Amino acid sequence: MKVIFLTLVNVKEISSHSLYQDLLREFYKNVHDIYIVSPSTSGKTEVIHTEMAEILRVHTGTIQKTKNYIKKGIATVLLEPQYIFAIKKYFSNVQFDLILYSTPPITLSGVASYIKKRDHAHTYLLLKDIWPQGVVDLGALKKTGILGLAWRYFRYKERELYKLSDYIGCMSQANVEYLHRHEPWINHSRIEVCPNSCEPVDQSVDQQTRNRLRKQYGLPLDKVIFVYGGNLGVPQGIDFFIECLKSAEQLGDCFFLIVGDGTEFSKIEHYVQSESPSHIKLLRKLPKKEYDQLVGSCDVGMIYLNASLTVPNIPSRLLSYMEARIPVLAATDHATDLKEIIRDGGFGWHSYAGDLDAFCQNMASACAASSEERQAMGQRGWDYLLAHYTAAESYDIIMRHMV
Repeated sequence: MKVIFLTLVNVKEISSHSLYQDLLREFYKNVHDIYIVSPSTSGKTEVIHTEMAEILRVHTGTIQKTKNYIKKGIATVLLEPQYIFAIKKYFSNVQFDLILYSTPPITLSGVASYIKKRDHAHTYLLLKDIWPQGVVDLGALKKTGILGLAWRYFRYKERELYKLSDYIGCMSQANVEYLHRHEPWINHSRIEVCPNSCEPVDQSVDQQTRNRLRKQYGLPLDKVIFVYGGNLGVPQGIDFFIECLKSAEQLGDCFFLIVGDGTEFSKIEHYVQSESPSHIKLLRKLPKKEYDQLVGSCDVGMIYLNASLTVPNIPSRLLSYMEARIPVLAATDHATDLKEIIRDGGFGWHSYAGDLDAFCQNMASACAASSEERQAMGQRGWDYLLAHYTAAESYDIIMRHMV
């Protein structure tokens, strides 16, 4: 079977350990031919031939990690003709059986529709973000006025994407129920849970390695280290994150490690530079292998979601913490069911974004827990990962529709 994956992720190979690459390797292991269409930052469109996949990298405008929403919007609209032109030029002689694509963006509907009609292929949407509602929640788009025109366009494209998708895989049950409520015209049999997943790798470290890594990065050996890794943008609610960091100064036995990048990175950087807090270490994004090992040397993984979000979301960084076998401290919006997942798995603490008292209580509980108690919670997280979030399971969910 020939599988094509349409994405905005900058893909150069699929051998690395990450969300989509792990899933695509499952298809490769099961003797499917893999093709990928990905944006290029090199300024040219080209095909990269690798052992496991043919990767068509398309020159596009600036789509990610920019605060210029007009520039981003124009680049997003132009994606369809750019991708279709490249596919016609480079993959004209390939007949695809399955089209996989993820959100964001929603504007790949035309690309998937073109291939589906041309090749009579099956279509499967990996719904990682419900857009444009998420942008409306964060105030970057409005349903009225001039911006309302953009909202109506993107809403139309969103529905087109749902219409052409034979099946829609959601990150969690809350996502499924959200679609049932807001898109009741979609047959319920087409919507299912197909969560963020990975090929599990045990990223926990022994005590000797833990101490070595902490010394290497200038981290204390005698404190409980809370780590946040990943995107630092508006969806993460960085203002509340900074409030939490300030409140943490009262707890002398905790330390915060922040590793990431994004549109709101400068806010945290400004706080660290102006206040010089002794309980925080801020690092720019690290290579994934290096980052994964560093997470394993920490004690608790943090997740933040903007309180304004009404669309359920399960951040993929959860998988990194589970692989490191460390418990999770989360502060989220009310829409996500991450609270229920953490509670059912017994691997962390949860409060709602904006509730500083509840967050501080959870942080104090995490600090007060013994290392053995935190290790036990981390082990439960690892067990939950193996039971629910493996790439092999996601592959099976998708392939049962191909019989």
